[in-house]
Amino acid sequence: MVEVLLCGNRKVFDGALTQLISMANRTKESLHVYLMTMDLCRLDAAYTCITPEQVWILNQVVRQKNPNSLVERLDVTAWYESEFGGCVNERAYCTPYTLLRLLADKIKGASDKLLYLDIDIMIAGDIGKLYHVDITGYEYAAVKEKYGCWLIRPDYFNAGMLLFNMGKIRETGLLAKARELIRTKKFLFADQSALFQCTTKKLLLPRRFNEQSKFDRKDTIVCHFCKRLMFWPYPHTENYKQWQVEEIHRYLRCHTFDRDLEEYLIWKQEDERGERNQSKDV
Repeated sequence: MVEVLLCGNRKVFDGALTQLISMANRTKESLHVYLMTMDLCRLDAAYTCITPEQVWILNQVVRQKNPNSLVERLDVTAWYESEFGGCVNERAYCTPYTLLRLLADKIKGASDKLLYLDIDIMIAGDIGKLYHVDITGYEYAAVKEKYGCWLIRPDYFNAGMLLFNMGKIRETGLLAKARELIRTKKFLFADQSALFQCTTKKLLLPRRFNEQSKFDRKDTIVCHFCKRLMFWPYPHTENYKQWQVEEIHRYLRCHTFDRDLEEYLIWKQEDERGERNQSKDV
């Protein structure tokens, strides 16, 4: 079994849906997906929990491919408020939901290896090839950040994919130390920078395990649709996500996941029907 951690609110359901479709379509083993969510409407009206109805759809997606797979919804609002409520990084560059990965050591029943993935990721190969990388002696494995390894430090990593060694992390207290930094020190990239500063020992993996720009290489496993810096026809950034089907075709010229996205559009209709029914009930 592959154990995966995702984090987000109701608005990123499209990301979770597309990602899990691509993962389930290519992974031989069963999946146990821990989906951390929270209600943080005190900061933004859009910061609401992923709904049980949406998680029901995600479960149908993964169980259709493997009946032993499971998506487990974890409402961690209380954990977040206890650890980060009102802290200096609550309104950092990314949303507060990026901080939830720092609560991974609080998940009861999780194994000693846990794969964290950002929502804006698609899986181009069997995720087991990443999950079963030997990280004995390391707190986690990651891939270099495309720009940060040049602008910050050569070993600066992208936290969109983190293969956690939970046994080692509990031994070193990595996540607890990172949470303390988040509470007391302001960072531009919040959790990513806190993790970088607190790390004792990490394993850097090849780009195919967190590809941040080109998605057509045959050996790539993880494709990360993160923000990109472009220089033509003028310096600017692009930030197209995998569920923006027309945009990734037109601007990224990416057709790697066309079959997955066709399936996504079908399931998306199911979610929209549920939304309409809830509106009627209200």
